[in-house]
Amino acid sequence: MSDASYEELRAKLNHKKQELTERLSRISANLRRGYEADSKERAKQLEDNEVVDALGNEARAEIAKISAALRRMDSGEYGNCVECGLPIEEGRLDAYPYADECIECAEFDERRRARE
Repeated sequence: MSDASYEELRAKLNHKKQELTERLSRISANLRRGYEADSKERAKQLEDNEVVDALGNEARAEIAKISAALRRMDSGEYGNCVECGLPIEEGRLDAYPYADECIECAEFDERRRARE
């Protein structure tokens, strides 16, 4: 990967992280709002909050993955599989820039989790 594309990818990851952080702020503000006095409306709000909370959890998980990818960039380990140490294909990194495993190791982990 060239230095220019590496820096472009770093900028893309930082932008995505900022975007997710802003989304998480909006989600948190939404969850802190008060509830209606009407019990039917309150039940609907609680149900909506469960969905919003799940979206917040997804955003937090994605932020953590992006942060880990940025740390790997800083340490010079970006682009290498954390399991086997082999290079991760550029196509995989283009599609999933915070991938930390090569496709073979990721598929192995997925099959293992499916058996558990």
